[in-house]
Amino acid sequence: MATKKRPDKIWKLLIVCIGLSIAVMLCLWMYDWWLGRRAHYIKYNEFGIEIPVNYTVHGIDVSKYQRVIDWESVKAMNVENVHISFTFIKATEGNINEDRFFQRNWKQAQGAGVVRGAYHFFLATKSGKTQAENFISSVDLVQGDLPPVLDVEQTYGVQPAKLRERIHEWLNTIQNFYKVKPIIYTSADFYTQYLNEEFDDYPLWVAHYINQGKPRVFRDWYFWQYSETGRVNGILNKVDFNVFNGDSLEFRNLLIKD
Repeated sequence: MATKKRPDKIWKLLIVCIGLSIAVMLCLWMYDWWLGRRAHYIKYNEFGIEIPVNYTVHGIDVSKYQRVIDWESVKAMNVENVHISFTFIKATEGNINEDRFFQRNWKQAQGAGVVRGAYHFFLATKSGKTQAENFISSVDLVQGDLPPVLDVEQTYGVQPAKLRERIHEWLNTIQNFYKVKPIIYTSADFYTQYLNEEFDDYPLWVAHYINQGKPRVFRDWYFWQYSETGRVNGILNKVDFNVFNGDSLEFRNLLIKD
């Protein structure tokens, strides 16, 4: 009887060894992942998030969901030389809507010395030209502002070709009016799936929350939205955090001139 049980014991021992090997490899992989993340991010308790290193120009984007903002407090916050240099502010959505806090944010951000930019939330079911006219009716851009931004995140069931046609309408109308090339904001996946090479000439602000050190997009980019759970003095609710892909001189060169 003992000799018959021996093969069973060998198989059990083999299974245990395989299981232990897998566990060890998994632990080593997780440790390497942790080291890589530690190498690319630093946790700032004051901001409530990990902030990617190797970027010097930091910013946020806001809308009515952040409600009333104390922009002086936003500007004054400085943690180990990390501070808010710029903000993108939601201005309009669709054909007729204006964000109810836009005018207040637009004026007070400038007054506090935070470089400002305005963005339009795009509805793919509506005319691109009409939506651009809505943005133009609300937003006066001046020297030192960031270029206008088109925020496109969903198709709403619109065919990709029609979506791209309406995006071109918005971009062309805005560029003809403000005499500056607009920025496109979208997620890394949405850009790859629906926009890609057709819009590669436009500056890109890309949202991607799971990566090490940079967004997963295979083209040049200007801004990276890497977190939507940050904290800033002067804002009660959580806020999106962004970095600019360049130094302060390159950032200033992007701003609207005379």
